[in-house]
Amino acid sequence: MPERKSDPLLEYLIRGFMTLESADECRNFLYDLCTESEMQEMSRRLQAAKMLKNGRIYADIAEETGLSTATISRVNRCLKYGMSSGYITVLERLDREDRRR
Repeated sequence: MPERKSDPLLEYLIRGFMTLESADECRNFLYDLCTESEMQEMSRRLQAAKMLKNGRIYADIAEETGLSTATISRVNRCLKYGMSSGYITVLERLDREDRRR
């Protein structure tokens, strides 16, 4: 995997997320940090990743999430060829958490 250039501001943001201890704290931070539309967009992208992982087709995902097929394609590329496997890590952990419930 190619190494990403270090960005001190991004690293500080990441450290900030890592200090959060509950869903409420994370939600409050996101509401302070992002606009409502930014949070909705990130939520839709994660939902698209889940749907793609489950074999859903672009047209269904676009209709259900409101995302463009270009955005869905980008999410799919990240799932299949992404440098960091971030979506996969999160989706697998959410699946494990859902199974425990």
